[in-house]
Amino acid sequence: MTQLILIRHGQSQWNLENRFTGFHDVDLTKTGLAEAKKAAKLIKKEGIQLDVGFTSFQRRAIKTLWLTIEGIDQLHIPVTKNWLLNERHYGALTGLNKQETREKHGDEQVHIWRRSFDVPPPQIDETSEFHPSKDTKYKHIHPDDLPTGESLKMTTERVLPYFNQQIVPHLKAGSNVIISAHGNSLRAILKSIFDIPDADIPGFEFPTGNPLLIDMKHGTLDITSARYLDKKRAKELPEIKGAAKA
Repeated sequence: MTQLILIRHGQSQWNLENRFTGFHDVDLTKTGLAEAKKAAKLIKKEGIQLDVGFTSFQRRAIKTLWLTIEGIDQLHIPVTKNWLLNERHYGALTGLNKQETREKHGDEQVHIWRRSFDVPPPQIDETSEFHPSKDTKYKHIHPDDLPTGESLKMTTERVLPYFNQQIVPHLKAGSNVIISAHGNSLRAILKSIFDIPDADIPGFEFPTGNPLLIDMKHGTLDITSARYLDKKRAKELPEIKGAAKA
């Protein structure tokens, strides 16, 4: 059996402030730090031995990963960071309060921006302080390759090639893998491995700091079971044909 752990970063400061975050690099709150440490305890209880870890370029995901593998005394595992696992870019919505944005643009429009599959938000202007070209961590990437406002479809098209080329080979080789990332980049992975239709994937939520443990048949991506380790904070999971879901 091969095990894959997907974990959304713990609560961030902008999660707390109800702001669109996306590519902006905010830190974890005290609650977020506590969630990451609790995630470690839950994984340790399962007795899982990890082989490799992956995360984004964003500190909330990186810190969540490090606190998790530290808590299970597995800091030795190789970890790869890549910006392609970053959160969806929220374009011109970045930094805005979600409720204030609803009041300005209407609930229906904001719902479309947040929960449709293929409708992107307004693109961010190059003069904005939140434009990714202004962040030095992306200086090695051509500005034309950096997103300036993504739909979930566009995020999926960014994340899945990396997942398939760099992470899937580890799973097929039987390695136990942990991915610490973001709500939308994890949705992309979930969509792929569970074969979820475009129209359904926006409805699946990842609670912060709650590890999703996915068991697969050795040498394949065939899922035998999937469950959140913190049952009290679990969200709905896709159906697994002929397998258990908790």
